[in-house]
Amino acid sequence: MVTRFRSINPVQLGVVSGVMYALMGLLIALLMMPFLALMAAVGANHSNFPAAGMFGGVVGLLIVPILYGVLGFIGGIISALIYNLVASWTGGIEVTMTHVATMETVPATVTV
Repeated sequence: MVTRFRSINPVQLGVVSGVMYALMGLLIALLMMPFLALMAAVGANHSNFPAAGMFGGVVGLLIVPILYGVLGFIGGIISALIYNLVASWTGGIEVTMTHVATMETVPATVTV
């Protein structure tokens, strides 16, 4: 079965993209934490406010996923709007799909 994607709901793509980017931002922030802790420890020796490095790491852990999520949401909306414009000129992306039988689609048979 051949189908075409002629348009994408911009808000729905924005939500999906926002959640995906927020999760990636959380992963990136968690991976950066050891490096941020090391920089905080080194910076604490040369600062009048030693807790600033730790505070910055915690704020970064909160800010990065939120920032990634917001930017992913905005980027998803823009991408969908651009796709919808281009798809109106070109007809959209053509996709070939096949129907796969699942437990819900296979009728149950009872043998006695």
